[in-house]
Amino acid sequence: MGSAAEQEELLGLNSAHPHPTEMGKIIIYEHVNFQGLSREFSTDTPNLSAVGWNDIVSSVKVIGQPWVAYEHVQYKGQFLVFEEGEYEYVGKEMNDKISSLQLITEDLHNPQITLYEHVNYQGRSRIVREATDLAGGEDNDIVSSHKVQRGVWLLCENSNGSGIQYLAREHVDVPNYKEIGFNDMLSFLRPLRPGRGSETADPVTLREDAQSARNLRA
Repeated sequence: MGSAAEQEELLGLNSAHPHPTEMGKIIIYEHVNFQGLSREFSTDTPNLSAVGWNDIVSSVKVIGQPWVAYEHVQYKGQFLVFEEGEYEYVGKEMNDKISSLQLITEDLHNPQITLYEHVNYQGRSRIVREATDLAGGEDNDIVSSHKVQRGVWLLCENSNGSGIQYLAREHVDVPNYKEIGFNDMLSFLRPLRPGRGSETADPVTLREDAQSARNLRA
């Protein structure tokens, strides 16, 4: 017999390592403003066609950890990140285009990413722990590789969060941004926020995060 802690771990009772179904859920709606048919998911869904929900999502509610909604099946193509909150409209670029859903399971507390000037983690480096606007500084549009120590990070081409985006995952190092079509393009990045359980949360937009980062830099 192992210790009580070991037995709890085996039974999935240790709250420090919750089962994905306990980490959060996403509710998708057929129409804007949470109207029409709806369906709830608590685990990854690589193909919404299999459950009769392909390309018909217009609004979303998220409780707990963030979710990523992808344009294509198997988590491919353009994506949107939905952190805890209510989204009455997913936006014209992704309206009725979502084909797969993925739950973010990483620990999002105390995030940290290291950016490197050159490929293969060479050249000048910079450790980032919060939403950061690189525009106008010496690190704008020069990053060519990164290592994520903790959390999940949204990397953006433009300082207002628009343009090409890339989701940087914990312990998935990227030695060459040319391989992901992002070389010398990074201007803004921010960590994904952890969920707060069943509390009501008003979503903070990416543009508001970008503005906050600019205010801190000013």
